[in-house]
Amino acid sequence: MMKLSACVEWLFAAEADNFADRIRLAHTSGLEAVEFWKWTNKDLGSIEWALNETGIELASFVAEPMIPLTDSANRDAFLDGLKRSIDVARRLGARTLIAQAGDDLEGKSREGQKAVLVETLTRAGEVLEGSGVRLGVEPLNTLIDHVGYFLHSTVEGIEVAKATGRAEIGIIYDVYHSAVMGEHTPAVIDDNIDRVFHVHIADHPGRNEPGSGEIDLRKRVGWLIEQGYSGAIGLEYRPLASSAETIAATRQILG
Repeated sequence: MMKLSACVEWLFAAEADNFADRIRLAHTSGLEAVEFWKWTNKDLGSIEWALNETGIELASFVAEPMIPLTDSANRDAFLDGLKRSIDVARRLGARTLIAQAGDDLEGKSREGQKAVLVETLTRAGEVLEGSGVRLGVEPLNTLIDHVGYFLHSTVEGIEVAKATGRAEIGIIYDVYHSAVMGEHTPAVIDDNIDRVFHVHIADHPGRNEPGSGEIDLRKRVGWLIEQGYSGAIGLEYRPLASSAETIAATRQILG
């Protein structure tokens, strides 16, 4: 059965204020995994308790601090924070961390920023070596949700990951962001499924649950699985109905 992961920043937010309780609700709804964004604003003790109590997996969370990785002045701070994020990931059993490139920096060339990003992620790979934790940089759409963001192309994200020469560095492939940018999944992933560390989905328009928009999520996710992707499918959408209802419907849609 396909492994689904609830992003509890949005899913079960209407049902519970407490993140630990959202994890419990995800488990009750039959989900195999959960994920969230920042860890520094969470009660890690209660989250650890809920994960152990339910046996549910923590698929991913964001490596902090969230600062532009295209600025070399931020490199040391990010790498120091990455070490702490790795410690939290190992404590909670997560094997994938998420990095965001940050916004395009005014007055700096795209080529120069890309070179800095590659170098920072290369250094990150060295920090990650032997930890059992991987880092995926996430391309985001710049048309609706993240105007001004540097890394908006999946192809370029894969190029950056491969340029590091580090097996610990890949991408987070968000089908919603990719579709908003007009990308076709097979064309942009091609034969690089090994660099896809985690997948996010939402429908478009609206960034709501599968079936609420126009993206053929069954086809796109099915293709990723056919290519060998075996990780969790992250449900990172704003539910229009109850979270449990949308999860049940998503299972049917994805097949």
